Amino acid sequence: MNKPPYLKPGDTVGIVAPGRKVTLSEIQYAINILKSCGLHVVLAKNVFSSDHSYLAGTDDQRLSDVQSILDDKSINAIVCARGGYGSTRILDQLDFTSFLKNPKWIAGFSDITAFHLKLSKLNVASIHSTMPILFSQMESADSIESLRRTLLGDPQSFLVNPHPLNRIGNASGQLIGGNLSLVLDSMGTSSEPDLDEKILIIEEVDEYLYKLDRMMVQLKRTGKLEKLSGLVVGYMTSIKDTTLAFGESAEVIIGHHTSSYHFPIAFNFPIGHENPNLAWIHGATVQLDVSESKSALTYL
Repeated sequence: MNKPPYLKPGDTVGIVAPGRKVTLSEIQYAINILKSCGLHVVLAKNVFSSDHSYLAGTDDQRLSDVQSILDDKSINAIVCARGGYGSTRILDQLDFTSFLKNPKWIAGFSDITAFHLKLSKLNVASIHSTMPILFSQMESADSIESLRRTLLGDPQSFLVNPHPLNRIGNASGQLIGGNLSLVLDSMGTSSEPDLDEKILIIEEVDEYLYKLDRMMVQLKRTGKLEKLSGLVVGYMTSIKDTTLAFGESAEVIIGHHTSSYHFPIAFNFPIGHENPNLAWIHGATVQLDVSESKSALTYL
């Protein structure tokens, strides 16, 4: 996996919004934080476009923004302003030719999982992390610091308390994944992930329990779990139930649909739509150790 150069003071970060719309007031705090880290900040031309009611501009505007920042050699990393929805509408129209000659870090999560999976197919590592839209939250300090450290070449390993549904074991492999909905959305596309011998990380937000069950069933039916090395489960945030209760928690659903496999499983990781949302390198090779006393994810 090709890792882009880590940043150093004086480097330039480009902010782009490939999905849902954003305003300057929503990310001004993040701009100030990035500058306080010694980084220059460049905003994509149409990042605050109001030409669509939900998206950060038309497809053409967002495509142009992402393409220009991908191609701009003076920009050393791309931090996506927010998630939401919209990245997959432009993803297959992007030309990564110039980017592959001069790769740079792309950071974000949620809808930005689509970019992480695309970059994985291109053999380029990226950063699953918090985003500028969330920097101003009081509880985001650890998430921001984790992203800063990762961008500057000091990524954190994880040490997590045990969970009763963990499956004890050890595994190594490349990290891959992100938002479960986006992982499933990639099936049958140019971004469909190869999960063989990989350690899959999943998180989810604002879904119904039965839909989470459906996603796990689909993941199993695709055969993607058969040769998986390990599974890491982040936050299952604001998961809802229907009037007729499903009767299983998100964690029980995940445990049920992985019960026929033997890879280690670690729940309770600080990754996803809550804080702290600690950064991790998509594509990095790691060691996963799950014991009765702890779960550890360590970069190799």
